[in-house]
Amino acid sequence: VQLVESGGGLVQPGGSLRLSCTASGFTFSKYDMSWYRQAPGKERELVATIATIGRITEYADSVKGRFTGSRDNAKNTVYLQMNSLKPEDTAVYYCKVRTMDSWGQGTRVTVSS
Repeated sequence: VQLVESGGGLVQPGGSLRLSCTASGFTFSKYDMSWYRQAPGKERELVATIATIGRITEYADSVKGRFTGSRDNAKNTVYLQMNSLKPEDTAVYYCKVRTMDSWGQGTRVTVSS
């Protein structure tokens, strides 16, 4: 299993970013995918789970209404569209196969003016 995140960067409060995670080494379309984040000095937390086609995508309360998860099974890629970003969204964001213990290297998001 290989997971490669991209799309992070520095953005001002209220701005937007779209993160991508490209997967390989397993049948991507059959697995739920999750996004996690880890802020400095804090534990890693679940942000969103993007389910296989036909099932519900779930979000942490802190990002509901601002973040949208999606996936393109033809590209083996899962996305996290992040809008109305806040300084407290600053973290390293990771994707993960929900039922596997494999992590990508993460992509850093910094929300600051």
